Amino acid sequence: MNQKKSMTTPLMIKPQVAAACEACPMHNAGNLLKLGVDMDEWDFVVALAGNPNTGKSTVFNALTGMRQHTGNWPGKTVSRAEGGFSYGGFRYKLIDLPGTYSLLSTSFDEEIARDFILFGQPDVTVIVTDATQLERNLNLALQVLEITDRAVICLNLMDEAQRHGWQVDDRRLARDLGVPVAPTAARQGEGLDGLLKAIHEVATGQAVCKPYRLKNESPQIKGALTRLTKMIQESFPGLPNARWVALRLLDGDQRIAEAVRSGELAQLSRLSPVKPMSQPQLEAVV
Repeated sequence: MNQKKSMTTPLMIKPQVAAACEACPMHNAGNLLKLGVDMDEWDFVVALAGNPNTGKSTVFNALTGMRQHTGNWPGKTVSRAEGGFSYGGFRYKLIDLPGTYSLLSTSFDEEIARDFILFGQPDVTVIVTDATQLERNLNLALQVLEITDRAVICLNLMDEAQRHGWQVDDRRLARDLGVPVAPTAARQGEGLDGLLKAIHEVATGQAVCKPYRLKNESPQIKGALTRLTKMIQESFPGLPNARWVALRLLDGDQRIAEAVRSGELAQLSRLSPVKPMSQPQLEAVV
């Protein structure tokens, strides 16, 4: 029997959840397949991102148990792990992204993580942070929140923070960042229920995220960003992260520039470009 169909029958979905799911964006199945992810037996895909040494692998193992396997990313020698879990009548595939400090694509690891979030459009991106070094981890978190508004902060290593006598106000952090925050101590298995609940609510549309995004650009950058974002939106209607794409073009990101030139970004909006950006237009901003 097809497990996916049996688990997603309307009889198993509360009416309010079903209504929310109709409006919430789904993962880009075509691009996920290109990235080596098969969603035939899964309902939602969850990306696991974070700095090295935040306990990301421990969180991954705690959520997936033995239901996981390893391999390489397509065309790369970088290894990856993926696994699965069930929650609330749905099946979730969890992809463990390489541990990175940023998404600025200065290494294979950063490029893989960035491209997966941007082009694969996971239903939820879980950002694992170290509660004892939160300020350092927020750099990556804010970069992820520029790309997607479907995210959860996993505030891990809370046991270490408590051991040092530190307190982290997770409710205020959630309010400031505009996304759910789940405190955990994955090594002890603590807080995982709250993390699963947060993932489920974002994936099904029960929780609507309004992520904080930096807006402290200079007047010159702000003007160029506004014009370029408008051009991108006109060329790729429905693109969920046009402002972030504009920021990367202004920063000279050649990977994103090529995606604009080739029309690859159109796959994110599921529409053909209405008015593709020309080479002179790109050269004027890249």
